[in-house]
Amino acid sequence: MTKRASAHGQRPLRVFVLDCEALSLAVRGDRKMIAWLDLAARGEAEAVTSPMTLVEAYDGRTTEQRWDWVLSRLKVADIGKDEARQARRLLSDAKLHGHKYAIDAVLAIIARQQKGQVTVFTSDVDDLEKLVPESIVVKRV
Repeated sequence: MTKRASAHGQRPLRVFVLDCEALSLAVRGDRKMIAWLDLAARGEAEAVTSPMTLVEAYDGRTTEQRWDWVLSRLKVADIGKDEARQARRLLSDAKLHGHKYAIDAVLAIIARQQKGQVTVFTSDVDDLEKLVPESIVVKRV
């Protein structure tokens, strides 16, 4: 689905990591979020999120077809015990804890695992900036 950057001078791959609000905006048809997802559909970027974000963003008023369309443009990261441990350590290092930060920590781990120019789209800029290195751009939605 995507084209990786090669050693022949191509730009590094752009990777968009979506939090709950960013995913919700896409499902509701927000033009800016749809434009970012269109880049992924054309192979010019990757869009990724966590399984928990899918659950958190679910809105029963949205049709399955709309969800399927958005999900067809996303990669859902595999999350296991190792990623959970990393997220727990990340929270501890940032002196954060509790359910308020849990999904953000997992999203931060996913963002850290990506190769290329990573941008996290989020409504929780302050929280995510505490959890990702400066090389990852955090953009408010």
